[in-house]
Amino acid sequence: MENEVSKIFGIRAVIEAINSGKTISKIFLQKDLKGHLFSELNVLIKKNNIATSYVPIEKLNRLSKNSNHQGVAAQISPVEFADLDTLITNTLEKKEAPLFLLLDQISDVRNFGAIIRTAECTGVNGIVIQKQGNAPISADTIKTSAGAAFKVPICKVDHLKDAVFQFQAADIQLVAATEKTENLIYNIDLTKPTAIIMGSEDRGINPSILKIVNHKAKLPLLGEIASLNVSVACGAFLYEITRQRIVK
Repeated sequence: MENEVSKIFGIRAVIEAINSGKTISKIFLQKDLKGHLFSELNVLIKKNNIATSYVPIEKLNRLSKNSNHQGVAAQISPVEFADLDTLITNTLEKKEAPLFLLLDQISDVRNFGAIIRTAECTGVNGIVIQKQGNAPISADTIKTSAGAAFKVPICKVDHLKDAVFQFQAADIQLVAATEKTENLIYNIDLTKPTAIIMGSEDRGINPSILKIVNHKAKLPLLGEIASLNVSVACGAFLYEITRQRIVK
């Protein structure tokens, strides 16, 4: 699977990749990197809001297998990202009750892959992630998704909150998966056009997003452990939607 995610090295090579329109999923930068070319690269990174991570030179050496990386490495995404406005419009034209999934900074690539796989199996029409803070679509993501990453449209947005407003403007209800409620997922009518929001593994959903969703919902936990793995919880939510729509 390693070959499914291309890596490029060197400041000039990464600059050219960005300028040519390549979809960069993440850039790794050596700490304390300076110079004119780096400044040029940094401007492009900020302009295109590309996810970045500052790392020690040892990590860059491992990524590049000690080739001349010049303090910079980039991952080119193996998938093309969809435009959210276009996806919403096209899906509403084709489906009476579409289903979308928003991921608020899921950081583990295997969780991300497992969620994409379940999303494909439950007929999700599109997945929305933030440009910053979400796990990249890496070889591990693709492997864990069993190839579903190539089948479900994925959109990257600057801010997930803006995507929430876009869905609400299209009369698509937003349902947040959170323990900060007494309402169970089974009490919500999920046969309507719906977008489910799943939060990050450690922080859950951003409080500013929780304030503007249409519904908050949780799963019953009958054991002693206080939470589920996010990919498992996502699967339970998506299959409750499937159950309601099949029964209907």
